[in-house]
Amino acid sequence: MKKIVHAACPHDCPDACGVLITVGDGRATKIQGDPNHPVTRGFLCAKVAKYLDRVYSPDRVLYPARRVGQKGPGASWEHISWDTALDEICESFRQISREFGSEAILPYSYGGTLGVLNGSGMDRAFFHRLGASQLARNICSKPGEVGLISVLGRKLGTEPEQFAHSRYIIAWGANIHGNNIHLWPFIEAARRQGAKLVVIDPYKTRTAGCADWYLPIRPGTDVALALGMMHVIISENLHDADYVARYTLGFDQLRGKAAQYPPERVAAITGIAAEDVVRLAREYATTHPAAIRMNYGVQRSENGGTAVRAIAMLPCLVGSWKEVGGGLQLSTSGAYPLRRERLERPDLMQAALGRPARTINMIEIGQALTSLADPPVKAVFVYNSNPVAVAPDHNRVVQGFARKDLFTVVHEQFFTDTSDYADIVLPATTFFEHKELQTAYGHHYLQISQQAIAPLGECRSNFRLFSDLAQRMGFAEDCFKETVDQAIDSVLDLEHPWLAGIDRARLESEGHVRLNFHHGDTATQGEEQPFLPFANGGFPTPSGKAEFYSESLVAQGLDPVLTFVPPTESRHSAQARTYPLELLARKADNFLNTTFTNQASLQQMEDRHLLEMTAADAAQRGIRDGDGVRVFNGRGEIELTARINGSVPAGVVAARLDWAKLSPQGCNINVLTSDRLTDIGAGATFYSVLVEVERVHPSLH
Repeated sequence: MKKIVHAACPHDCPDACGVLITVGDGRATKIQGDPNHPVTRGFLCAKVAKYLDRVYSPDRVLYPARRVGQKGPGASWEHISWDTALDEICESFRQISREFGSEAILPYSYGGTLGVLNGSGMDRAFFHRLGASQLARNICSKPGEVGLISVLGRKLGTEPEQFAHSRYIIAWGANIHGNNIHLWPFIEAARRQGAKLVVIDPYKTRTAGCADWYLPIRPGTDVALALGMMHVIISENLHDADYVARYTLGFDQLRGKAAQYPPERVAAITGIAAEDVVRLAREYATTHPAAIRMNYGVQRSENGGTAVRAIAMLPCLVGSWKEVGGGLQLSTSGAYPLRRERLERPDLMQAALGRPARTINMIEIGQALTSLADPPVKAVFVYNSNPVAVAPDHNRVVQGFARKDLFTVVHEQFFTDTSDYADIVLPATTFFEHKELQTAYGHHYLQISQQAIAPLGECRSNFRLFSDLAQRMGFAEDCFKETVDQAIDSVLDLEHPWLAGIDRARLESEGHVRLNFHHGDTATQGEEQPFLPFANGGFPTPSGKAEFYSESLVAQGLDPVLTFVPPTESRHSAQARTYPLELLARKADNFLNTTFTNQASLQQMEDRHLLEMTAADAAQRGIRDGDGVRVFNGRGEIELTARINGSVPAGVVAARLDWAKLSPQGCNINVLTSDRLTDIGAGATFYSVLVEVERVHPSLH
């Protein structure tokens, strides 16, 4: 007998697709998008469409394993039982805690799954109760979150369905066609009605190739462009004076800042012609409705938090939040009012330590593992992440994980770059193999993801693993004995109008349910009206208004409005004399960070081990298309193949993230990136990197 199971994709993507899995005789035989999901609309991205290859890959980790011999690529493993693995982990944790204190143990996780229970649930409660160091999970989105909240007060945004009503759409650092594909049909619907799509990006992405107008911008200069647009909008009285007066704070201060950025100055900074700055500002301010889709690439430069803050001001300045199809989307995740503290239990740190544990920024994992921290990090538990591949300053990260005295546990689906340095590897389920509650950061539908098949081999979910560990450690709190259903009920158990009428039973019955933004509004009950969070102000900031001027930034010693500060590693710096090229350490289009990197069916879709550059920059170095090149700076070097294809502006080169051990040299592009932090939000600066390039061997063709 066949059955169809409703699930939800938990991977780190705004679309959080509704998924239908066909199961026969206990085996998944088909995966498809849910045609009834208003955003998924029956199709999946190329990565998840091939998910059966991942679930049933012969390379899956299916049993607990202990390393035999040296750490690193080529490590040997022996199969051990779960009981043995859990006993060894608990004994190591107890011994380390006795000798160095429990803060010598560090969890390391991020977005391998964004499920509520398996992304940040039982694991947090376990490490809080253990008294382990806390992890600042800032590697991806933190500067953008902090920048957005500094203006709007909450991570809310324009829902994707409304983009169909837009008449002017700016994709700012957003490769919609590559990694937000379910927004694309709404944009195409708008374009059929005459909408214009403008792409602002230092790299000519798939989306830029489809745009009506593409504006290549120098990396890390988005603040200046936004200020230049504001200069034109304010000086030509194109702003919405009524909306600004009613619902914003600090307009006079913003006007003073914008006056310092005339189009000619902005052109010199950004590489975008002055007349194009003027045209962009005028078109954006005078075309209604206008929407901005900003993505997190914007905030991966050193001034990235300020960049997001600047762009988030634009719809407040022109009043586009009032209109269906207006506003801005970076993240919608702030719309989900869940009781996450009931899962994560930060109060348990008090029981373990009597105080909050120290915090280590995940971006600085290389420093944390190689420095004389007090206490030193003696154990790392990695799950939902692959730090040896994704963390910056790769050489130092490898040096840290290679320490003989470091006890490392990795909970994974495959033997990744990080698994190679583990002492114990534990087998993890895919989303086919466990039940989950799923939110989104690109739409407003809450979903239940049902378990479709039994776990393969001896795989266990994060939720079960940390429950088992807690009980093995003797932690007696009831939270560690909760079932999945009890945990879902607990996190949904609150009085909030947006969750009114939404419980586990309804989610299990319907699969997906839109948040109830119009609860109690008799005029719209039963109808799915557009959600306009800031049409009439209502910003959840300290002032209750959109804050062009922020007192919280003053308290941090930062400019309370905006100013453009060039990144330390940029064309404006003294370092540029030694390393004159700016590097974009990009994510591959057909992988998801490093999650799908080892999947053969997707590797065939991706051009790998390339350095993209302009013809002029290549000619200056005697490089031809297809030549082998050495890319280097003071942190490291990597050999790649030159690709001269017009994808980047002059003075910029680009390369893509991959597993290190799948490279001929056993390293990846993060040998070049820095663990320097952003201005706001202490995030990663993957796009503020200087390098030089030289030819090492001629093309083979």
